[in-house]
Amino acid sequence: MTQFTKDNLLVHIAENEIEMGQKAASDIAQEIMRLSERQEEIRMMFAAAPSQDSTLKALLSYDLPWDRIVAFHMDEYVGISPDEPQSFRNYLTRTIFGKVRLRAVNLIRGDAGDIEAERLRYEKLLRERKMDLIVLGIGENGHIAFNDPPDADFNDDKYVKIIRLSERSRQQQVNDGCFFKIDDVPLMALTVTIPVFREAGALFCSVPNRRKADAIKRTLEGSISDECPASILRVHGNARLYLDKGSSCLL
Repeated sequence: MTQFTKDNLLVHIAENEIEMGQKAASDIAQEIMRLSERQEEIRMMFAAAPSQDSTLKALLSYDLPWDRIVAFHMDEYVGISPDEPQSFRNYLTRTIFGKVRLRAVNLIRGDAGDIEAERLRYEKLLRERKMDLIVLGIGENGHIAFNDPPDADFNDDKYVKIIRLSERSRQQQVNDGCFFKIDDVPLMALTVTIPVFREAGALFCSVPNRRKADAIKRTLEGSISDECPASILRVHGNARLYLDKGSSCLL
C-alpha cells in the first residue's frame, strides 16, 4: 500500500478493494478506541452505498464499544420507505446497524408526511453536537452525501436540506445496481450538508472502483471548489482517503 499527502489530506492507495476496506476499517477502529478512552458517547455518521461494503464488513470484525456509538446517516430519498431495498436506511440496517448493539440510531425518514418538518427534526439532532467521525464516500460527480455540483455550498447555513438530485447522481444509482433504470430513481432527497463534514472531528473516506477515477483526480488535483464538493476534504484537519487501483488510476 502506498500513501501520500495532498494539502491536509492523507491518501492511501491499496492494491484492491478488500485491502482498501481493511485499511480504512483499521484506522476507523483505532479512532473509535481513542475516542472511547476520553468520552462516554461517540457520534458517528455513515454513508450508505455499495462503495462502503468492504469497509463496513471489515469494521464489523473489530471488538469495539458499539454501545457508546450514537449513529447517524447522511441522506435518504424523499418518498421511499425503509422496507424498500434502495432505501439508505435499509442498506445501513442490513450492513451494520442491525449487526451491532448501538447506543442509538438516528435515521432520516424520507417517507415522512411533512418533509420540511423532518428536515428540521434531523437538523436539530445534528446541531446538538458535532460528529466525532464520519465514514463517507465520493460520488462519480465528486459529491459527498447528495451535495451535487454546482448546488453544493461549502458554507451552507443549513445542516440538512431538501435537494433535487442531479442526473449524474441518479445515473450512478443505476451504475451501482441499486435501480434498474434512471426513471426508477427518485428525483428528490434529504441530505446532510457540507458544513457537517467540515466540522466533524475525523473523516474516513473509502472510494473504490474505476468509475470514480475522474472524481478522484478532480478531488486531488483540481481546485478546492464546490464544482467538486469532495475537494473540501483537502482542507479538513483530520481526513483520510482510501483508494484502490481502479479509483486511483488517473492520478
